[in-house]
Amino acid sequence: MTAALPRKVAVIGAGDIGCGWAALCASAGWPVTIYDTNARVAERAFNEVPRRARALVALDRATQGIVERGLLEYRQGRSLLQAVQDADWVIEAISEDLLAKQRLLESIEGVASEGALLSTSSSGFAPHDVFGRVRRLDRCIVAHPLNPPELIPLVELVPGPQTSASTVARAQEYLRQLGRIPTLLKKSVPGYVVGRISAAVWRECIDLVLQGVMSVDDLDRAVSLGPALGWAAAGPHLTYHLGAGPEGVRGFLQHLLATFEERWGQLATWSRLEPEQERALVQLIEQAYKGKVDFLRDARDRRLSAMLKALERARTT
Repeated sequence: MTAALPRKVAVIGAGDIGCGWAALCASAGWPVTIYDTNARVAERAFNEVPRRARALVALDRATQGIVERGLLEYRQGRSLLQAVQDADWVIEAISEDLLAKQRLLESIEGVASEGALLSTSSSGFAPHDVFGRVRRLDRCIVAHPLNPPELIPLVELVPGPQTSASTVARAQEYLRQLGRIPTLLKKSVPGYVVGRISAAVWRECIDLVLQGVMSVDDLDRAVSLGPALGWAAAGPHLTYHLGAGPEGVRGFLQHLLATFEERWGQLATWSRLEPEQERALVQLIEQAYKGKVDFLRDARDRRLSAMLKALERARTT
């Protein structure tokens, strides 16, 4: 059964991720209200969200009439209460500060309707930590988007131990209605999946640049033509430089370097596979793709061809 669409979405936090969520919801024609305690950030979002929603039309990722309908119902919240009131889905999207997120989510719970879905855009905190001050944990879930959220379809869903099955299903349905690809983690790990792999790849890229093996722009170009996660358009260094908005990579490192350093310290450090690990790996891969190899090979080739054509068109326009 298809879940009812939200009557209203509230996005709390008007930074780059919050603006992306709001633009995505507006582009689907959904009523969305965005709120931020920082007046300067909120003012920027007033123009940024419509710009990003309309840009999706130019990129052939949204329909103009639906976008304009959504923007007619786009609002800036005057207070947390006014923003969250009557929202069926509340998206927390402030910076990656655990205590600040805990306090905000506690405040959101105090004013949200009983039936509202509460999600956090955290890029690495465990659900039981980030929702540590919330009482109704059954309706809480991590919904971590990649940046920019309105363009990259993958969203990592991380339920907590007390998240209900209906909440998971509802979050999946909302995201699918937005054209996203929700990927469900069976359990939480620091950095989730994409963050851990991205951290590992970026560490290698940093090391290659610092060793003088390759220049930053040449390395980004090389990675952008490979299968690295979410970097098919830019490469890792440029991705993070662009992803931090006006602050650039200097601001990105100021806010998130500690997060990456924590992930780097937790990544696997082994340098060889033991025989039992090799056997287990082979078994898991063969089971996962049994009977599907020919189909998946054809699908891979079609997708690679489409990506290469799109990259070639982008370079010539």
